[in-house]
Amino acid sequence: MNNKISRSALKGGIPRRRFPVTLLSLIAVLAFAACSNEDELSPEELQALGLRGVNEIIEKTVSKPWQGEDFVPGKTGGTWNDVINQDPKSFNLLIAEQDSVTRAVTDYMLDYLVDYDPLTLEWIPRTASFEIRADEAADTLDLIYTLRDDLYWTWYESGRRIKVTSDDIVFWYNEIRGDPRFQSSGYYQQFLEMEDGSEAHIEIEKIDDLRFAFHFPRIVAEPLLATNMEIMPRSGYEEAKKQNGVQGVLDIYGVNTDPRLIPSCGRYYLAEYTAGQRLVYKRNPYYWEKDANGVSLPYPEEEILRIIPDENTQYLLFKEGQVESYVSRPEDLDELVNNQQGKAGGTADYTVYSNEGSQGANFWTFNQNPKNRDKPFYDWFTKTEFRQAMSALLHRERIISQVFRGLAAPKLHFFPETNRFYDESIRLRYEYDPDRAVQLLASIGITRDASGVMRDSLGRAIEFNLAIQSDSTVYNDMASIIADELGRVGITANIRIVDFQKLVEELFETWDWESLLLALSGSNTFPSQGSNVWASGGNLHMWYPQQESPATEWEARIDYLYNEGAYTVDPAKAKVFWDEYQELILEQCPLIYLVRVRGFLALNNRWDQRNVYYDNKSGLKLTNIFLKE
Repeated sequence: MNNKISRSALKGGIPRRRFPVTLLSLIAVLAFAACSNEDELSPEELQALGLRGVNEIIEKTVSKPWQGEDFVPGKTGGTWNDVINQDPKSFNLLIAEQDSVTRAVTDYMLDYLVDYDPLTLEWIPRTASFEIRADEAADTLDLIYTLRDDLYWTWYESGRRIKVTSDDIVFWYNEIRGDPRFQSSGYYQQFLEMEDGSEAHIEIEKIDDLRFAFHFPRIVAEPLLATNMEIMPRSGYEEAKKQNGVQGVLDIYGVNTDPRLIPSCGRYYLAEYTAGQRLVYKRNPYYWEKDANGVSLPYPEEEILRIIPDENTQYLLFKEGQVESYVSRPEDLDELVNNQQGKAGGTADYTVYSNEGSQGANFWTFNQNPKNRDKPFYDWFTKTEFRQAMSALLHRERIISQVFRGLAAPKLHFFPETNRFYDESIRLRYEYDPDRAVQLLASIGITRDASGVMRDSLGRAIEFNLAIQSDSTVYNDMASIIADELGRVGITANIRIVDFQKLVEELFETWDWESLLLALSGSNTFPSQGSNVWASGGNLHMWYPQQESPATEWEARIDYLYNEGAYTVDPAKAKVFWDEYQELILEQCPLIYLVRVRGFLALNNRWDQRNVYYDNKSGLKLTNIFLKE
């Protein structure tokens, strides 16, 4: 599956749990406790600080993991009020692939083919059922999907209904994802490396109006992972491509489009968009999913997303009851948990939920794109020992204590525990150790001069930019600690605060960033997740994307291990490949993971919360929430 850049968590309405997770899962914004400015602490003092108050905070929250319970039938009615950080760039589904805000607003109108149950570890039908036919003798595989018969494209304030058919899927797969001019992340999923090293395409075939098949030229371990996608409309896009080519497709459904022209097969219609102010969604009465009483979901009649960039304002709106939920920042958590009714004399009518900690984590990465080969940082960043030294200077315990007050844990493994190939013994070997970092740097000719400044063999001071997104105090606090730790050994990291969309542009188009803190959606639940990240030719292989051939021996080896693991069905045999895969990534440090943070979500009590669940496997379940009587 493809990963996408993660921006923030749970901002932008009621999320539906779906697989694959896209654009901002609970990675970057799961937060926790108040910040501290203490920075001269021993390891023992840091540990004590981290433990202080942790149990007291957790005891004031609700832990409610989903165990497969059936949802309680509800009733329709009410308005769900929420916030989103900024205006979308478009309502175009292709643009949404590279823009998290656009993804957040288009997701209301879309649905996935299948879903994945993290409890049973099985794929389950959603808008389509499926059948897998493997021919072991020929080493080929066919995956046949059958769409539901009650799926429709409909439009707001229109009686027009068009059946969702195989033509929609085939068109999008071939003409949009399959056209390299669009640079779709899904393009890379359409190709398999054969045993002889050649590349073969996964073909799609329409069988009839409801059935279509993917023909794999080679048996793969997770064919559903490679083909699961949102249902995309043929309507509008096909004509735009015929008339104006690539640019026509990119221009369709821009932010000035009348919402009544935008088709939906999801839970909501976009009914109104006022730039800089709000988006309004109306319930789709033709949506296929129903509760046990036959009532169509969702229950809220409308959702209103106010566009509020400032996090302080977002928190204030929640406290005033103007929005329904709030994902706590570190600095807000004490007040949030203590203001609940019955907690330390609190009177606020909301409930705070907590989860065990995210499966994924933010990371620190370094630009190794040869476009920048004339810049000093390129010489440093392309050396494995330099990246290892940066990992050894990353003081995770200090981040946990000072930013998250103990409500987090170091991210030291590549695969999470939910991955069947997780192995406790395969872990990062470059934890916080400044002395070791100095030794690693010395091994590549980087040493401190008489004034304590680190310089390379050419006498250049080791100084580079550390970019963070502009709307996150958490990122700022983490970056400050990293810069301070680097400064202690004579390295200068200049924190560069960048608008998120500018950061995306630099990653995908200009490649002129130096180092950055970021997060990806998805958490490697499957070992073959992230085909556009870890494969050297991927468009989100961010340290050097879209390589025509692997730039290094280790990246070539990653490509090989990824392919062999993905094509090995026997788990025992596949484990050999995935073990080495994890070890190599952790050794090379292309992405240096920071911490896994515990999530805290406050929810207005005017909503019946029997259908609310929150954990680190299934995420936040609010899809079946409804107003109290």
